[in-house]
Amino acid sequence: MSIKLDMIGIVAADVDASLRFYRALGLDAPESADGEPYVEITLDGGIRLSWNSLAMVQEIDPDWVEPKGQRIGLAYLCDSPDDVNRRHDALTAKGYTSHRDPWDAFWGQRYAQVLDPDGNVVDLFAPL
Repeated sequence: MSIKLDMIGIVAADVDASLRFYRALGLDAPESADGEPYVEITLDGGIRLSWNSLAMVQEIDPDWVEPKGQRIGLAYLCDSPDDVNRRHDALTAKGYTSHRDPWDAFWGQRYAQVLDPDGNVVDLFAPL
């Protein structure tokens, strides 16, 4: 019997705001949740990405407490080092917060970090 990663879930205080961020990042996410507490898309490669409202998560698990700090990372491979810069600059121009401006990382990648509306660090990278 095997196991396969099938879905990554994002808990969002405001699902619509989170969807706007990930659309600006370049994902084919819906423009709105249309008032629904849950939205999902399928990424290239078949992994699903979902957005889950705080209310829905708390309904499923009444003891759930919103975490502080980063426990899991989302890293997006960009087309080139210049694409890392462009995507970072486009997101910050739309008012999203840069966590770390683009830099050439010692491990051989162009790297940048931005915050989604819930404060999750989202990495952008490309091989140098």
